[in-house]
Amino acid sequence: MQHNWLLLETLGSEPLVVADGQVPTEPTPVSTYLRRSPHLSALQTAIAETVTTGSPLASITPKQKAVIRTEPTAMGDGRVHGVQLWVGALDEDPPERPIPGPLLWNLTTGVAIDSPAALANRGEDPDAAPVHARAFADDLPIGSPRAGETRLLALILTRTPGETLCENWHLVDRYGASIAVAFVARVVEEEAEDGSMQLIGRGMNWRSDPDTVTDEPETLAERILEGLAMPGQHRALIDLHTGTLLKWLDPPFPGYDWRTHTVHPDDQEALYALADEFGPRGTSRVLRMATYDGGWLPVHITLNRIEIEPGIFAGLLTLRDATPCDEADPPEPTPEP
Repeated sequence: MQHNWLLLETLGSEPLVVADGQVPTEPTPVSTYLRRSPHLSALQTAIAETVTTGSPLASITPKQKAVIRTEPTAMGDGRVHGVQLWVGALDEDPPERPIPGPLLWNLTTGVAIDSPAALANRGEDPDAAPVHARAFADDLPIGSPRAGETRLLALILTRTPGETLCENWHLVDRYGASIAVAFVARVVEEEAEDGSMQLIGRGMNWRSDPDTVTDEPETLAERILEGLAMPGQHRALIDLHTGTLLKWLDPPFPGYDWRTHTVHPDDQEALYALADEFGPRGTSRVLRMATYDGGWLPVHITLNRIEIEPGIFAGLLTLRDATPCDEADPPEPTPEP
């Protein structure tokens, strides 16, 4: 009989068990994971009812041999991302329940929405950090991407409906302490309010057991990016097709309101040229970017591309203060890392 809370991801055709207590598991269909349970049919019914109603459930199994408890994990829009499941003896109390945090990345618009629980699990202050209209880069730590992060970035860049990813890694919370956070994410296609179809990354995170995190060796992309770090430069990874900023490799460029991505109206042509001229060797431009106080800041921007996973490329954006020489000289191709 199962005595830990199980976490199930419920966005696919069959619920997947992704955690046993705090410990992440290889995503496994519930019918396989619990195939030996005499209560499997009742458990599947309870899960389905919880997904449909979005409400917790407590029920007694047939022949009154056990109690089943469920707790939904849902976004603010009502979509249930997962269900926590516990079954035990009638006189048994369930253990402390890990609190999953639902989150959403709109891969079409480039906007992220987090729940307070997702922020808390990641070590942020849920009372201070914004929940809505977040940038993707708000949800990823600053620094060269580790193996798990490159797999997540690859999922975002390929945007294949139905693709699922489960990862477990170390983070540093707002107090500087090391924590372990696991998450599961799935790409789904949904209809927007205007009738258009959008690709959405829906997921959940939870605090995991630090002993379950596997430290993977550095990836080639990680080694290359660490070797390219230079004082005064602020690098970020972007989606080459949409321009969405995915992750900062260095602290964000000071003064630039990077969450708005706003470029001076007179520099829009230069922005389009930056994309049109982009080739194997990259390109550069000086653009006036929006500041937090409503002004404009000349920024020298270099765009290259880097392979983060086999056959999957992201844009490597390098920003620095523009000099008078930068603004006077025509752009030149830059070497590809």
